[in-house]
Amino acid sequence: MTIEAKVIADSISEEGKRLTTLQLKFPRFILPEFNTHRVFSRNASSSRAIPVKKMLEMVRTDPAMPIHWGLNQPGMQANEELTGDSRTRAFELWHQAASNAARVAEQMTEIGLHKQVANRILEPFQHISVVLTATEFDNWFELRAHKDAQPEIQMLAVRMSAAMGESTPKVLKYGQWHLPYVTDADRTQVVAFLKQGRVTRDEPKEDEINDLLRKISAARCCRVSYLKHDGDTASVEEDLALCDRLAGARPIHASPFEHQATPMPEIEPRVYFNDGDVEIKSYVPDGVSHIDMGGSAWSGNFLGWTQHRKLIESQFA
Repeated sequence: MTIEAKVIADSISEEGKRLTTLQLKFPRFILPEFNTHRVFSRNASSSRAIPVKKMLEMVRTDPAMPIHWGLNQPGMQANEELTGDSRTRAFELWHQAASNAARVAEQMTEIGLHKQVANRILEPFQHISVVLTATEFDNWFELRAHKDAQPEIQMLAVRMSAAMGESTPKVLKYGQWHLPYVTDADRTQVVAFLKQGRVTRDEPKEDEINDLLRKISAARCCRVSYLKHDGDTASVEEDLALCDRLAGARPIHASPFEHQATPMPEIEPRVYFNDGDVEIKSYVPDGVSHIDMGGSAWSGNFLGWTQHRKLIESQFA
């Protein structure tokens, strides 16, 4: 069973609010339970994007399987497991089902059926890769790292907790950006890219550099849909072109822009003059989507961080 979790980017604001991006791999059959946690920003490998041939190979060589072969009983939890020949037979039947699904999916492609249909047959036996970014994990760990959770999702939650526990977040100030899949080498390449064709010798401004790095990060988060998010070798030009296609699509393909964020400035009172009258109003920074009952400002599903998506939605609307 392949259940993996590793931290890709880990940041904390000067106010102490942590934002973490993880790269996950787990059985697709627990995806519905995973998706009930709406505070997560996520992009995932897609049955519509990955070639059937690649999926067939994965299902035949490394099918997603249960880690706990529960004995049938009333209720949602199977506390006891099958043993002996029954357990062995359950294992064999699962493999047989995976093999049958692969055979049928292959036959579907032979008659010309598109991968968005043929790959669906394989989904119960697929692993899924997910890029996840969030500020709020408490409810997830409380529910899913619990003994009553399904064993596969419990293991995923435990491994996510361990990965985050071993990671030290980097302190970011307002104006600095949390950028999954972006390295110092990428920054150097972007600076060189911006200098191309310049008449002056002026160094690129920080805003120019950050703008391109945000786009590169979004493009790389997007590539999880076809399993090319890890070790991606796309050029700056290719990443920017993909980002432009995402932002320029109608409707906009906005989810990859949810993983980049900058610490949110405080909401503060400001004085306004209107025909001689003085008004004091709260200044709400760009990117704030709502303020909760406790007065805390949110940007989409991020608390205390301004999400890239919220800054660009009006621009590309």
